Amino acid sequence: MEIKPLFDRVVIEAVNAEETTKSGIVLLAKDQEKPQMARVVAVGPGGVVDGTEIVMQLKVGDKVLYSKYAGSEFKIDGREVTIIRQSDVLAIIE
Repeated sequence: MEIKPLFDRVVIEAVNAEETTKSGIVLLAKDQEKPQMARVVAVGPGGVVDGTEIVMQLKVGDKVLYSKYAGSEFKIDGREVTIIRQSDVLAIIE
């Protein structure tokens, strides 16, 4: 199934969370923090949103940092994705 976000929306897929700490302690799934790093899977076309022209700055494949509680999570074809607004992306990781 193909996802086509609308307006200024971006579909992201989380990068795997760390399973061990820097000191080597293995974390249980319930103790792992929700990752805030993701890969962009699909990008909306932009356009006029709330009277403001939005130009999309992201592209498919970008690795990004995003706000912790941003977006809505969905499970599509067995993949967990999150749909967020472009403004919820804090930075692109290069």
